Amino acid sequence: MLGLKLIDIADNERGLLYRKNNFERVLAPGRYRLWNLWGRLRVEKYDITEPQLEHVLGRFLVTTYADKVKNYIDSVDIGDTEVGLVYQDGKIADILAPGSFRLYWKGAIETVVKVLDISEEYRVDSKLLPMLVTGSLAKNKNDQAYRAGIGAIFYIEVPDNHVGLLLVNGKLEAQLKPGNYGYWRYNRNIEVKRLDCRLQTMDVSGQEILSKDRVSLRINLSASYRIVDTEKVATQLGNYSDFLYREFQLALREAVGTRSLDALLVDKDALNSEVEKAVKANALEYGLQVQDVGIKDIILPGDMKEILNQVVEAQKAAEANQIKRREETQATRSLHNTAKVMEGNPVLLRLKELEVLEKVTDRIDRITVYGGLEGVLQDLVKIPQALSNTDTKAGKQ
Repeated sequence: MLGLKLIDIADNERGLLYRKNNFERVLAPGRYRLWNLWGRLRVEKYDITEPQLEHVLGRFLVTTYADKVKNYIDSVDIGDTEVGLVYQDGKIADILAPGSFRLYWKGAIETVVKVLDISEEYRVDSKLLPMLVTGSLAKNKNDQAYRAGIGAIFYIEVPDNHVGLLLVNGKLEAQLKPGNYGYWRYNRNIEVKRLDCRLQTMDVSGQEILSKDRVSLRINLSASYRIVDTEKVATQLGNYSDFLYREFQLALREAVGTRSLDALLVDKDALNSEVEKAVKANALEYGLQVQDVGIKDIILPGDMKEILNQVVEAQKAAEANQIKRREETQATRSLHNTAKVMEGNPVLLRLKELEVLEKVTDRIDRITVYGGLEGVLQDLVKIPQALSNTDTKAGKQ
């Protein structure tokens, strides 16, 4: 019919009817024949299986025409210190930031928004974390709940033997034990510092230092330490590792500068103890406990190595010569004592002759003896005569 406009609204649709650009009413599913004189009738159709209604005049519609839209549209207005959790058909689907305004269609999908006040309590409930952050990691990362959770929640895990320090707007608020935590990012700056409370090691390498006798040394030091007061470490030190490294550097330079090269090489333990004592007290004031300090290497310049090698070689040679002279002296003294004992004892002298004879026969394959055993004893070995001849020759000389 002339002037009538036929409009069909499907079961999954709703229509917003405008006449002369003024909102008139919401059209439920069905067929409508409406007068459309001069083309001033307009209908906007929406698929309500997409529960959120996005409309540039959304707030104006629900405030000005509340009676006309209340059976079809729900509005949600989130305060400046609030967060909205959007549940669709009982499952969390989105997070609304403070100051948000949303419209949702009624009917196809049940949408419920739970409003949380985060003005004072800004920690996320542990039951929500698996749904918003940790549990969503296994899902598609394009999931709306996952993306909303990542943007809205500061998530942190504190491992065993660690401590987390919660800083809100730059102020230390709490120490966190091992576990997982979530905090709303809105209206505040959240930061968590994790400190490792296990025993840690530190190497101070390549330190060029002059000894007391002006020898340039390169020293490598290793130390172990642990954090015992996390609050002091977090609030009084910007970087506790750099602080401790510098303390070891200064203590090592001071300790080496008061010792000669020989003293350093002879007693490394004394150097270790002095460095540990110098650093330990100062580190403890800042919450760090030094457990052990040890010098790993003392590296000498090339020319100094050569000189030391020559010194060591000369010392060892002198020691070897001294030992040799000592042994020769002892052997001579022993021989002199033996001679004095045998001088007045013919039997002992004879036994010595037989001992010499035994040694001689061990080295000779065959001996011809004349005169029997007496010949062997009397003629083969004649020590007194040999000694006498030796004395006579010495006298002549």
